[in-house]
Amino acid sequence: TALPLPTHLLDGVCISANSLAEHCRWGTRRYRLDSETANSSNDGKLYRLGWLLKAASLIDLTTLAGDDCPSNVVRLCHKARRPFAFAVLDKLEFEHGIDKDELHTAAVCLYPYQLAAAKSALDQIGASNRIRLACVATGFPSGQYGLESRLAEIRWAVEQGANEVDIVINRTLALQGRWSDVYEEVRAMREACGPSVCLKTILGVGELAAYETVYKASLVCMYAGADFIKTSTGKESVNATLPLSLVMLRAISEFHARTGRRVGFKPAGGIRTAADALDYLHLVQFALGPDWLQPNLLRIGASSLLGEIEKSAFRLLIGRDATAGDLPMA
Repeated sequence: TALPLPTHLLDGVCISANSLAEHCRWGTRRYRLDSETANSSNDGKLYRLGWLLKAASLIDLTTLAGDDCPSNVVRLCHKARRPFAFAVLDKLEFEHGIDKDELHTAAVCLYPYQLAAAKSALDQIGASNRIRLACVATGFPSGQYGLESRLAEIRWAVEQGANEVDIVINRTLALQGRWSDVYEEVRAMREACGPSVCLKTILGVGELAAYETVYKASLVCMYAGADFIKTSTGKESVNATLPLSLVMLRAISEFHARTGRRVGFKPAGGIRTAADALDYLHLVQFALGPDWLQPNLLRIGASSLLGEIEKSAFRLLIGRDATAGDLPMA
């Protein structure tokens, strides 16, 4: 539900790039996951493994290619349901007491046209109640379409079974400082989703030119009813970065302090290694606290990241690098 927009919060915003960089250094720790430098103690490995499993559970496993078809969508859904090789799953279950049925990604994310294939695949493997069905909409990735066509796209996606819709804001309006227009468009998208569908608003931070604009866009979208704010489409030349993410996290903190509402955060684009993912988890914990480290408040948008996390988990549990035959096809 939207809240009235307090426009005075958008006045006088000034953000120091040097301060952001310093806080990012304090808020993140780079964990080296390769076998040569990993902590050799069992406790150290378990600690590292716990963070890897947490990161995997927060992924929106994504395919947004022009040649997507039902066959690769089905593979994506199977990978989301069984994100690790059987050798890893068996080790986790028999040696660490972790139920392998509880290991899965948070969601799959794709274009609306592929929703039917994804819904069918999740139903067939009994994962519809575990894995959320997300799609992009509203003229993704540019958002440069008329409002009515973008709203129609949301409604069609919901009819096709989407639990979550990742919409893109009109960056032109944001760059022009037309915040009331941004607010009204996102509020209309919130209404088009309906009360039971999660709305994630993609800011396209790499195209917003200034930290201050990112902060204002974050606040406006949250007051308009967004459940999540998301960094990027993954199609921009600059996607998620730690400083841009910290700006958004500070806006989430401000919104929560003023309204009592918790809004989720989703970094996306350019997060390719396990160490990258853990940096974002630690930054979120630093800025918002450990309560945000759960799928209803934190997601990671990625396509190749899960494979890198799987390799890191294999190395920690099996004690060697995985070969091509050790890992299932994605």
